[in-house]
Amino acid sequence: METEKKSNQSGFTTGGMHAHYTLAVCFLLFVMYFVNWYMFGVVLEPMKMDLGLTDGQAGAIQTGFLLCVAAFSFPISFMVDRWSRRKAITVMAIFWSVFMFITGSGNSFLGVLAPRIMVGIGLAGFSGASAALVSAVYHQKLRGRVMGIFNASIPIGAVIGVMLGGYISANHGGWRVPFYVFAIPGIILSVFAYFMKDYKTIEHTDECGVRMGFFSTAKTLFKIRSLKWVFIGYGLQDVMAFTFVIWAPAFLMRSQGIPEDKAGMTVGIIGVMAIIGAPLGGILSDLWQKKNRRGRMLIPAITIPIGAVMMALAMTFELKGIGLVFGILYGVIAIMGVPALSSVTQDVVSPGLKAASWGMSVFCMYAIFGAWAPAFVGFISDSLGGGAAGLKIAIIAAASGGILAGICYLLGARHYPSDLDKVKDVVFQSEC
Repeated sequence: METEKKSNQSGFTTGGMHAHYTLAVCFLLFVMYFVNWYMFGVVLEPMKMDLGLTDGQAGAIQTGFLLCVAAFSFPISFMVDRWSRRKAITVMAIFWSVFMFITGSGNSFLGVLAPRIMVGIGLAGFSGASAALVSAVYHQKLRGRVMGIFNASIPIGAVIGVMLGGYISANHGGWRVPFYVFAIPGIILSVFAYFMKDYKTIEHTDECGVRMGFFSTAKTLFKIRSLKWVFIGYGLQDVMAFTFVIWAPAFLMRSQGIPEDKAGMTVGIIGVMAIIGAPLGGILSDLWQKKNRRGRMLIPAITIPIGAVMMALAMTFELKGIGLVFGILYGVIAIMGVPALSSVTQDVVSPGLKAASWGMSVFCMYAIFGAWAPAFVGFISDSLGGGAAGLKIAIIAAASGGILAGICYLLGARHYPSDLDKVKDVVFQSEC
């Protein structure tokens, strides 16, 4: 990656060691972000058995968690744009880590649900603050590959969560212990986060010079046409993604009669393939963007639907033999469009809206269908008699979200070049 430092007229520098430090800290925290809730899928079955929960209740815990992330992502990101990204990241990392530890002490449905909801609140604004900061400290031409590296934290977090979480649960004290263990790194990393370099917080005003409030900011974001389709597409795409993450380990335990560590290993193999897909997708999006100003929107329009087909085939063959091959292809392909989408949320807005833009995308990816998927899949499974057969059908049905998402991204690609032109001359100021 280029290390050249570049200053704009206001003194904020891009590139150099401070950029790499910021990327490294945010990357590691994003790993823990995804360890936190990917791990939940691999301990779901033993937790369900220990606490005597139904599939619907087990799915509802994660849906409650996701809905809290959805409900608070945009409000917190809105406030982050008006305060400080590095300070917000520091506070949020401490908050979610404390409640992650408390989740492991739950002894009932409500005893797990309540702290899990608080974890969701802690995580809600992190991705917006970190995406805004990471995208700002590197030159715009490198944004796709930088976000590709940043988003590689998703599969790494998934792998650590399902593989190490499953191993700890199966061999070192049960499903509660991973919550205790994984709470520690977030506390440590919060200290490093405080020393990241940030850009100056500015007020965002409308065309009349009036400071924009919460609702006017949301309205402004949805007026950006390419961004609107990204928001909707993300929600549909995550019906597929969230379903696989939460329910695939449980399906393997039921269909193959294996414990959580082995189920976590299988899902982890699929997840680790995304470490290839995320950077590759980021690089390809930058290259295509140089040749076609719609390139960053076209990448997800192609890869997400292909990933949906791979997921459906993987489940059809029950993640065994050729089914595992399709699962591995799903792991590579389904994430390739995510760095491009992350870049788009930052490309088409001014500095005063960067965290809010990503926060709105998080709200939509959870609130529009995505957060509801784990519970709906659980209820569908229950209605079909539960067991492996009912769960298999419910998971396959969820893959349709990826097909619909691809259509949304194609619609957004039509407006992306003109939206880029509207913010091409904006500059950052250095934080005092």
